[in-house]
Amino acid sequence: MKQYQHLSSEERFYIHQAVREGKRKADIARALQRHPSTIGREMRRNMWPSAYLYTYEWAMYFLRQRKRFANRHKCRKLTDELKVTVVHLLKRCLSPEQISAYLRQHQRISLSHESIYRFIYTANSAQGVLRCYLRHGRKKRRRRYGSGARATRIPNRTPIEARPALVERKGRIGDWECDTLVGTDRKSALVTVVERKSLFTLCAPLAHKTAEGVAKAIIALLRPVSHKVKTLTFDNGSEFIEHEKIAAALNAKTYFANPYSSWERGINENTNGLLRQFFPKATNFNMVTGEQIDHALALLNNRPRKTRQYKTPNEIFANTFVPLI
Repeated sequence: MKQYQHLSSEERFYIHQAVREGKRKADIARALQRHPSTIGREMRRNMWPSAYLYTYEWAMYFLRQRKRFANRHKCRKLTDELKVTVVHLLKRCLSPEQISAYLRQHQRISLSHESIYRFIYTANSAQGVLRCYLRHGRKKRRRRYGSGARATRIPNRTPIEARPALVERKGRIGDWECDTLVGTDRKSALVTVVERKSLFTLCAPLAHKTAEGVAKAIIALLRPVSHKVKTLTFDNGSEFIEHEKIAAALNAKTYFANPYSSWERGINENTNGLLRQFFPKATNFNMVTGEQIDHALALLNNRPRKTRQYKTPNEIFANTFVPLI
């Protein structure tokens, strides 16, 4: 019976070259006068990922690299202490993805957002219902109907096409988008203003959604930071007819999006959606207190944003970081 012999260094180097040239295992075995199974086992043991490692030193080096890479990216398991931290951040209205990024940046904890979602959907018996802290709570989407906002004749209206390209690029602090959040039966509202670069948000309640009331509210909100107000962009609602009064009070320029083009003010529209987590559509803003609004704004402006490399609006707008835990 022929005694088995280990592959020599020369044979291993030949396999290395043959793999690079794309030769089949059967051809390599025939050239080396070895059984195809021998070549197959050797290649399975020492392939990384598509190159054959023909020396022991290479194989050990790549094995160490593989272990180091796996340990660096291995996500931490949810301990009881970490669960408390996750629940705390959930109650601060952070999404699982934002929680994952916050823990990675500020606590040096690697925890995937998938793990957080699994914890939320399986922890109801022990932690209470956590899904209510998610942005949509896994609510079923419904089809939207309606004709949208009507175009309003606004005097001296400057179209959004005339707005500087720097505003579109979010290249500076000082460009704001303005809108209103309507309450129950459309009898009360919340005026919202969002800075485009930082996503910093301000809002104030309106007893009546009139043009005069909206103008006064926007001026009152932005006057303390008027040195950071350069442009304001509105939709075509009649409540913004007094835009010239706002522009004069804040020494800023005003622009209007095109009718039925809400994406041109997408930042403000998205922010209004975030505010709905605190003030649902059935909210009567006449019953909302200043403390409730301040609380919602504090959570919103101290929330790390994915589109801003997980910096908070306060960090970008005012260079202020508020620890969440």
